[in-house]
Amino acid sequence: MDWFTAPDYWMSRLVFQRALAAVYLTAFLTAALQFRALMGERGMLPVPRFVARVRFRDAPSVFQLHYSDRFFAACAWAGCAVSAALLAGLDSWLPLWGGMLLWLLPWVLYLSVVNVGQTWYAFGWESLLLEVGFLAAFLGNDEVAPPIVVLFLLRWILFRVEFGAGLIKMRGDACWRNLTCLDYHHETQPMPGPLSWFFHHLPRPLHRVEVAANHVVQLGVPLLLFTPQPVASAAAALMIVTQLWLVLSGNFAWLNWITIVLALSAVRFPADPPSVPDAPLWYEVVVLAVAALIVFLSYRPVLNMISRRQVMNRSFDPLHLVNTYGAFGSVNQFRYEVVIEGTLDDAPRAESDWREYEFRGKPGDPRRWPRQFAPYHLRLDWLMWFAGLSPGYAGAWFGVLVERLLEDDRATLKLLRRSPFPPGTPPRFVRASLFRYRYTTWRELRETGACWERTYVREYLPPTRLDRPVRRP
Repeated sequence: MDWFTAPDYWMSRLVFQRALAAVYLTAFLTAALQFRALMGERGMLPVPRFVARVRFRDAPSVFQLHYSDRFFAACAWAGCAVSAALLAGLDSWLPLWGGMLLWLLPWVLYLSVVNVGQTWYAFGWESLLLEVGFLAAFLGNDEVAPPIVVLFLLRWILFRVEFGAGLIKMRGDACWRNLTCLDYHHETQPMPGPLSWFFHHLPRPLHRVEVAANHVVQLGVPLLLFTPQPVASAAAALMIVTQLWLVLSGNFAWLNWITIVLALSAVRFPADPPSVPDAPLWYEVVVLAVAALIVFLSYRPVLNMISRRQVMNRSFDPLHLVNTYGAFGSVNQFRYEVVIEGTLDDAPRAESDWREYEFRGKPGDPRRWPRQFAPYHLRLDWLMWFAGLSPGYAGAWFGVLVERLLEDDRATLKLLRRSPFPPGTPPRFVRASLFRYRYTTWRELRETGACWERTYVREYLPPTRLDRPVRRP
């Protein structure tokens, strides 16, 4: 069938697949380096406890069949190896069916991780990586030209990502409608980056322009993805520019990068296509069957998108094949951070030598400038931001975190930037306090060298030791 493939998009497929493999590699590396403390056998939310109460059909995962920390590590590092092989182009050296199976392998492995990841993996970019990764398996390799229907479905994902995010903003916080959200978003976002302080201090009229431009790119430009070239490529390029702006302004894991990868699939690069044979019949049948399944599963995400009660980042099937997306339907005007401290004193007093634990990404010491971590995802740091919003977000894991700090647990301390105590010398007591953080002004920065100013709000968790039960904050 001549209409089935689009040879002019062979370079688009190549760039898209290699970039997607890089995102996969980042995701698996994040899992391999952080899982023990978060959801290992002695983690804050252990996988064995989760799979004991959740059915396989509700959360399909290889870890439903068997779990051990060693097995999880093997799967995560295997995912890294396969992703690296795909990044190097191994799928192009395989027969068509072999390349498809190779692309499905990281999808199966990462689906297994996400479906037992609980709170640590409850982010929209997890489902987005799975949805995009599944379709990537059916794009083919050098043996066939890219199928038009898969290219269309990738644009359908990109449309839902951008348009859904635009709708949730217009229906959500009034600051998006009156163009004032960026007056405080850069200060209150989950994990600021090294340039976030400067973005915050841009002139307010420019913030209004930024918000207005965001509405245009998210609510108007996505419609152009389904128009002929070169308009579709121009629309995708505008989205890429917007995402790069977000990359500079904060740390959002790989959300921006996977969106950029999606947009690359819609760009038609000026390159002469190689000569390839017609697609085999079995391949056409498989691709069309997958397309029919995706169209069928799109029913509920579309209903959600047009609903006045639209929700963000929801999966409607346990395989995460078609999901709904969105970000920052509401924007906080104030930043609250939980600061955790420990002491070696036998009796906790206000005048005790309380030493602060330093996290890698979340704000702590007012003088410590934020660093760039994205696309790498610091999962504990992100959840600590939610803990500052409400103790209810941290009730399931915060007490265990405190216990692990009191035990001087090596896996947990690896998630932090620095422990204030020498190795093998755990604190006698740990406490947590809630502070309000704000960016300093230009004058305060020059005088103090601090990018943050913080004010004590209240006690978050009273001084706790191992022989006392850890109270919920």
